[in-house]
Amino acid sequence: MARPDGPSTAPTRRHYLMCRPTYFTVEYAINPWMDPDVVVDRPRAIRQWEELRDLYLSLGHRVSEIAPIEGLPDMVFAANGALVVDGRVYGARFASAERTPEGPAYLDWFRQEGYTETSEAKYVNEGEGDFITLDEVVLAATGFRTEAAAHQEAERLLGRPVVTLQLVDPRFYHLDTALFALSGDRIAYYPGAFSKGSRRVLEALFPDALIATEEDARVLGLNAVSDGHDVVVAAEATRLADRLRTLGFTVHPVELDELRKAGGGAKCCTLELRDHPLA
Repeated sequence: MARPDGPSTAPTRRHYLMCRPTYFTVEYAINPWMDPDVVVDRPRAIRQWEELRDLYLSLGHRVSEIAPIEGLPDMVFAANGALVVDGRVYGARFASAERTPEGPAYLDWFRQEGYTETSEAKYVNEGEGDFITLDEVVLAATGFRTEAAAHQEAERLLGRPVVTLQLVDPRFYHLDTALFALSGDRIAYYPGAFSKGSRRVLEALFPDALIATEEDARVLGLNAVSDGHDVVVAAEATRLADRLRTLGFTVHPVELDELRKAGGGAKCCTLELRDHPLA
């Protein structure tokens, strides 16, 4: 999978699903980022979310929205709601009771929108939070949320080979907090989030990967979204942004610090709807 430096593809129009943070708050703690004693500025969170959505639209992407549900403050993190590959939808089954109702809510949206191949998960998985889809493989993480058995279930349902990775740092409780796809065959990641064996797997599969620092990882810089040319990344991840620019990517810094109080960034807010087979 080695490729020369620079963007490997032209920007491609994407279809994203997002959920407005109408009811966003931090009223429980299910990851190290969350502290119920921290005050959340909900209007500011909404403004930041709107700026992210509007940025996607300005880049030519399509954005659909699912209606938020009162009592589900983390529903804004749409990436966790499902995994969609070639129009097939693998539903989420959340690890925490607080988020459990989100799984059926997202599946209901897909069915109402006309998706005919939807599957309720038998095993705990948190959608694109722990699954990163590339051209040839799906990278999948376990360790804190998603069960390894869900990787096998996804592979059977989606018809894509799945590579299992082990997360070891609780700050990076989902794969999308430690790794993102630069293109269909190239990634960026923070090695410290992974077990020794998983680092070897990543090194072997992606020898040209962009290696991020802990400094960028701890501001959720790896919770980024790329269309192969344009990369949406946390404004605080300045070193990562500089590296991306050096490689020829166009970087779009976004401020999402209000949503980061719950452990989420740009990718957490963004579920990619791969309605058609990938090239």
